[in-house]
Amino acid sequence: MASTLARSTLRTALRGSPRATPPPKRNFSSSPHHDDAYETAKWEKITYLGMATCSGLAFYILSKGHPHHEEPPPYPYLHIRNKEFPWGPNGLFEVKDHH
Repeated sequence: MASTLARSTLRTALRGSPRATPPPKRNFSSSPHHDDAYETAKWEKITYLGMATCSGLAFYILSKGHPHHEEPPPYPYLHIRNKEFPWGPNGLFEVKDHH
């Protein structure tokens, strides 16, 4: 096996094949001159600014009141009960104000 490897190497050397050039180095999404710490700091600042903006906008929107609509008329076809529920005359999530 060692002799086969030696012969193969010798044949390649005698043929005078040009030495293979290494493939060019690929730079995916960054160049070698970019500083990763700078990019990280930049996106950290953008994230904090976005969080503050979204929080402020949510506070502003939620602090405004919302309109209260008047009660709809008691239509006869709503809340038809043919028999009582085991827990009482109202549904589980119906809220009856007794004012």
